[in-house]
Amino acid sequence: MKKLIITIAPTGNVPTRELNPYSALTPKEIVDDIERCQKLGASVAHIHVRDKQEFKPTSDREIFKEVLNEIDKRKINIIKQVSTGARGGENNVEWRGQMLDIGCGIEMASLSTASSNFPTSVNANSPDLINVLAEKMYANNIKPEIEIFDSAAIASAKRLVKKGIIKGPLHFNLVMGVPGSISATPKHLMFLVEDLPEGSTWTVSGIGKSQVQMLTMAIVMGGHVRTGLEDVLKYKGDVLATNVMLLERVLQIAKAVDRQVANTDEAREILSLQ
Repeated sequence: MKKLIITIAPTGNVPTRELNPYSALTPKEIVDDIERCQKLGASVAHIHVRDKQEFKPTSDREIFKEVLNEIDKRKINIIKQVSTGARGGENNVEWRGQMLDIGCGIEMASLSTASSNFPTSVNANSPDLINVLAEKMYANNIKPEIEIFDSAAIASAKRLVKKGIIKGPLHFNLVMGVPGSISATPKHLMFLVEDLPEGSTWTVSGIGKSQVQMLTMAIVMGGHVRTGLEDVLKYKGDVLATNVMLLERVLQIAKAVDRQVANTDEAREILSLQ
């Protein structure tokens, strides 16, 4: 079994100061949490950014650039993975993909290969948008992380491989438990993993209360995991989480099942990053 890659997702689109005062929303707060988590064992940073007026989700390339440059300034050795998700403002390829050509050492980016539902909105990903985002990623030597909110996205990814739009070996993030998308059950996780193209690597994101169960299963099955305030705001019961607390819990699970954790360079090798 290969070593475990841990992704930290410190921000996302949902956290607010009201929901969790430990939310990392400013560029400094985001990089502070990435730095803390990298020192503990995270090897991938899944990065969202917020605007500087109201801390609303945005895809603003200048704010992405500020975060990415600060990571470099501090010499944090972590794989930079940017989000091109549908909740960062305008839902068009120009807006969602505007950060892909800024350089700054971006190695990966999220790519949803199908539409699905979020709790209060549509995760809309048209075929044209998917194709153009993928083309822009490859043009900038960025590996897509294929976001799977429902099983149809795997079938879509396979079709995109046949058309030459995305290229193996593929890496998937199986997002389990988003209301309106695939629910977080052992049966569903096994089904998704069995349906992945041969030779793929895969990460599991367990949303909300499903996190511990889904991440534990992924670790035992040989997959990789994502944690952070993007996915869960409470640690246990009414105890509010921090990104460090969530990462430390993953490390405890990995230790309990005797799964070694990959450092950043080992993660790059496992993910076939150039």
